[in-house]
Amino acid sequence: MQSRTVPRHQAPSADTVLDGVMAFPRPHRVDVYIGVGGLLGGLLLVGVGLGMRTAKDPITLFDGPWPILVPLTVMAGCELLRRTAPRTALLIGTPAFCADVVTQGTLPTWMMFTDLVYAAVLYGPLVSARRIQWITGLLTVAATLVPFAVLRVPEALLIGVVVGVVAYGPAATGWIVRNHRDAAEAARLRAEQTALLAEMDRTQAVTAERARMARELHDMVANHLSAIAIHSTAALSIDDPSTSREALSVIRENSVEGLAEMRRLIGILRDGGDDHEPSAVPTLDGLTALVEGARANGLDVRLATDHGTVPAPVELAAYRIVQESLTNALKHASPGRVAVELIQRDDSLTVAVTSPFGDRDGPRAPGSGAGLVGMRERVALLAGAFEAGPVDDPVATDGKIWVVRATLPLTGGDPA
Repeated sequence: MQSRTVPRHQAPSADTVLDGVMAFPRPHRVDVYIGVGGLLGGLLLVGVGLGMRTAKDPITLFDGPWPILVPLTVMAGCELLRRTAPRTALLIGTPAFCADVVTQGTLPTWMMFTDLVYAAVLYGPLVSARRIQWITGLLTVAATLVPFAVLRVPEALLIGVVVGVVAYGPAATGWIVRNHRDAAEAARLRAEQTALLAEMDRTQAVTAERARMARELHDMVANHLSAIAIHSTAALSIDDPSTSREALSVIRENSVEGLAEMRRLIGILRDGGDDHEPSAVPTLDGLTALVEGARANGLDVRLATDHGTVPAPVELAAYRIVQESLTNALKHASPGRVAVELIQRDDSLTVAVTSPFGDRDGPRAPGSGAGLVGMRERVALLAGAFEAGPVDDPVATDGKIWVVRATLPLTGGDPA
């Protein structure tokens, strides 16, 4: 079932439905004021003997003050329904107005009838509003042409003027006000939708930024902390002063580098580096230092590169993939050679890191398990291809090697 948003003025009040049965709608407070004011004004005019016509007028069929009170009272009651049931109010008020025409009449009755026509167009359904406009327009034209054709006097045109003022004028006014109100409502809804879309964009931007900073934090710190964990374990388990001194040297070096990168990341956050990369973004030229650090941590790493100038986003993603792959090799790989290869083709840069497939009971250092997820996200943001897993290799000791391979298009966007 399709739902439809109903304007606030057309929504039924809380008192219109009771246990599934339609009840008499509670009138709006302003409508009560209008009805009571019209009734009191009519009674005042009747009391002082001021009518719209005299008893000798040809169309006055019922003279005296009392016949005036019936249409006046009915019209005042219809005013109570002008907003909650406008069509019903107009259907009841029209015969009352016709009855007032054949009496001496009173101005409040006519004024309240014009208000009912206006309210029926403004508050009623759109179909009824259009129909009322057509009907009142045709009545105005007919009231102008027919009397003039029959009576052949210019004064007969005044009948059409009166009908236009009483019927078509209020209908046209209600239609204009309705159009302005609907346009304002549509503008309000558009503004709400725009604000909602802006909030959704803001939320997505915050989520993307959090994911970017999480990847940066993981890639920058995980390598150093893994080396610290592994060498501290070695220092505690091997009772050898030289081994302990070497392990403590590695621990200190990784601690200093990890703190430096943490300070850099905190500086980025404080300075609001949303629109630009940090000034010290890792580049492919830093792979040699990265490999040297991995060798210092105990890995047997071989680096082979064949690349030229690549876009900065691709360069950063490639560096982080190699960094995370070396970290995983340090934690999970079996003893053996780790190979890092970067090959650039016409439209892509391929990064491949292979290491002996580790068959351990657990990693040498604890981890969050987010490394592969972060690498996959970086490649996906560049619309590249990524794969990671064990591959059969007859040359390897265990018959398998672990391969991380990423193909990064050189036209990729910002991986952050």
